[in-house]
Amino acid sequence: MIVDIVLLSLATLVGLYMAANIGANDLANAMGTSVGSGSLTLKQAVLISIVADTLGAMLAGGYVTNTISKGMIDPSLLAGEPTKLMIGMFAALIAAGIWVNLATYFGLPVSTTQAIVGAVVGFGIIGVGAGAVNWGKIISIALSWIISPVAGAAIAGGTYYFTEKKILSAGDPEKASKRYAPYLIFLVFLVLILSVIFKGLKNLHLEFGFFQTLLLTTPCAALAGVFGRVWMGRRLRHNNPENSLHKGDGVTAFFAQLQILTACYVAFAHGANDVANAIGPLAAIFSVVTTKSVALQVEVPMWMLFIGGIAVGGGLLVFGARVMETIGKNITELTPVRGFCVQLGAATTILTCSRLGLPVSTTHVLVGSVVGVGIMRGMGALDLRVLKNIGFSWIVTLPFTILLAMLLYKLLTLFLL
Repeated sequence: MIVDIVLLSLATLVGLYMAANIGANDLANAMGTSVGSGSLTLKQAVLISIVADTLGAMLAGGYVTNTISKGMIDPSLLAGEPTKLMIGMFAALIAAGIWVNLATYFGLPVSTTQAIVGAVVGFGIIGVGAGAVNWGKIISIALSWIISPVAGAAIAGGTYYFTEKKILSAGDPEKASKRYAPYLIFLVFLVLILSVIFKGLKNLHLEFGFFQTLLLTTPCAALAGVFGRVWMGRRLRHNNPENSLHKGDGVTAFFAQLQILTACYVAFAHGANDVANAIGPLAAIFSVVTTKSVALQVEVPMWMLFIGGIAVGGGLLVFGARVMETIGKNITELTPVRGFCVQLGAATTILTCSRLGLPVSTTHVLVGSVVGVGIMRGMGALDLRVLKNIGFSWIVTLPFTILLAMLLYKLLTLFLL
């Protein structure tokens, strides 16, 4: 009994360590553009992201998760060796946490999903055998390195090109903003509502087809666009005197508000998808310790999702400044208009790729979206040295976590088996 308590306590600490690193890196990506553009202060970004991320984890996160993260290994191969699974999950969490911690220290945005997957693969190779690893998944992850940033860059860049030509370069930008505001607000709300329905209703066991969902959400988004036009008109007439961040600039304030909306969605989606990177292996360890067996699937308690979401937000607060600076300032200079284009491009890409069943990394999408906006401004607007460092960190993520997990698994087995 005492041994079980010790193991569960250690597992919780390791899981929270990984969750905090996810917040410091992944969640920092989601909010970095809003802080870098000046749409949000750091304190506002932290508060919003903690709330949105925790809600995403609890309302749209998986209550039932594969015992072995992302289906990388067949759990039945470990059916008679629950202790081996537990040690493997410990090694995976520690290895992924160390890598994300290092990347965060150097201000490099990396994919925590790839980090935990690489760590699980490392455990699988040394603990079960290379034949037990789903190498098809590895190929799909490698493809996501290309798909995610390119899609984000195309949508964000296209949005910025449209905004620049039709609004910012117009003779009267405020009048042009009022003209196009309903369409932009409609698009934002359509993406947000569709995303919440597709991600959130699975836990309520409500199934809607894609076209049924469109019929349900389109009128709501259209209504938001109509009200948005009225709101925009009033905002421009008053010239936004209360907003100290964008005093005297109604157009900038309008795009800042839209950017905050899309940033909230990205944080919500992050909670729904990426909190499981820390909580999934932790739930597997809890299951092994309490049942002394290996389950193909394990239920993730609500309290675990809640604590994971809070830990992710705490990691952003304490350690997230460097990554936020990289994504929000160092790649290219962002304004609320550019930041909105980045966030809308990221949100649309995440929604589209998720519905198509394509592997997607929030980090890769956001970096690609920032680059897409930078390209529309001219290659000279991009810091290629920063991009080179980011690209190198993406390439290194899998081999580093695989090798480190193998080493940690070997060391842990020497002490525990």
